[in-house]
Amino acid sequence: MKLISMRILHRYLGFFLAGIMTIYALSGIVLIYRDTHVFKISSAVEQSLATNLDQSGLGQSLKIKRFKADSEDEQFIYFQDGSYNKTTGDVSYTRYQLPVVLDKLTHLHKATTNSPVYWLNIFFGASLLFFSVSSFWMFIPKSKTFKTGVKFSIAGAVLAAILVAIS
Repeated sequence: MKLISMRILHRYLGFFLAGIMTIYALSGIVLIYRDTHVFKISSAVEQSLATNLDQSGLGQSLKIKRFKADSEDEQFIYFQDGSYNKTTGDVSYTRYQLPVVLDKLTHLHKATTNSPVYWLNIFFGASLLFFSVSSFWMFIPKSKTFKTGVKFSIAGAVLAAILVAIS
């Protein structure tokens, strides 16, 4: 039985992973804007909490990550897109959330070992590593295409190193 060539393995694994690569590309773009309201849907929230909460207690009660109050007086705590009345416990704010499909895609992209699909991220990362390495077996090493490809690879590695250094 003939061994599968690197070229054939590269090709069919690429076809197999085309869908997941599209998902990761789209969710990666969405994640770039995670600290903005781009792609998000707003909804007004009004609820009653315990009275006389301090800023950290308010952030914990609202379950808002990196909660930060803009200002505070004797009766109110004001924060981005909302306010809390210390006397009555009433809070009113605007919540921004991704649509369900985009939210699921970004959670897939950010999966950790606590996620039931973290193995997909490992498989996908290993596949991308395989694509990077196996691309050097696509052409004869003495060919002009291969030599040009190596130059582009070196340029890409230098660019990546510069981006890592300045970020």
